[in-house]
Amino acid sequence: MKRRHVEWIYLDDIEYSFGIELQRMLHENVSRLGSGTAGFLLLLQHRSVITIGRFGNNRNILYPEEYLKERGIVVHKTSRGGDVTFHGPGQLVGYPIINLRGFKLGIRSYVHLLEETMIEVLKYFGIVAERREKYPGVWIGREKIASIGIRVTKHTCMHGVALNVSNDLDNFSLIVPCGISEGGVTSMDKLLNNTIPLRQVACCFAKKFGKIFDAQIEEIIDLSRSSILRDEISTKTVEKFMS
Repeated sequence: MKRRHVEWIYLDDIEYSFGIELQRMLHENVSRLGSGTAGFLLLLQHRSVITIGRFGNNRNILYPEEYLKERGIVVHKTSRGGDVTFHGPGQLVGYPIINLRGFKLGIRSYVHLLEETMIEVLKYFGIVAERREKYPGVWIGREKIASIGIRVTKHTCMHGVALNVSNDLDNFSLIVPCGISEGGVTSMDKLLNNTIPLRQVACCFAKKFGKIFDAQIEEIIDLSRSSILRDEISTKTVEKFMS
């Protein structure tokens, strides 16, 4: 039986629109493989952005868009599930692009494994986290430390998770995070009183992802070396965005 193989990369300071475009290319290419066992784990840090899921409520953004722009924050509507969330510097965002059939997963089991991956990452750094019934994501008591919002088409997933590492939690006061008014937010930095480099957390995430999803993990040093983005059109598009 062919073992699952997932390439991964960590990218810093990425515009949300580029992250979406890159996901679309990866999704298209992974989907072409059918129920294959190849995939891609895109780990990155976004520039400041508020995103609204396809079931989101604009009322959960508490300030006018003009005010947000003055603070350097853009607003994007997106195709993932879930409501409103914030991404920005110091937060690790993970976009796994895998074929769920090839990995023998349903949507619920996939979300469960994503939560398990983040729980294990936090455990590695000395933080005990847990699930909270009826509320997807990962929690420390009644404070959320990681969120999940996915989309699955052609049996292939995109979007994913966001883990608060050392991001400015005050930005969450601009929204009702994930549409949940009860409970707060926290971060690894706040809990540990110590800042862990984001790339170090990304490396841990990739390793835990490989173990929990039973996949061989291979880091690539730049996108042009990805076997998933091998076709000429994808490579040219990547080069345009990265130049």
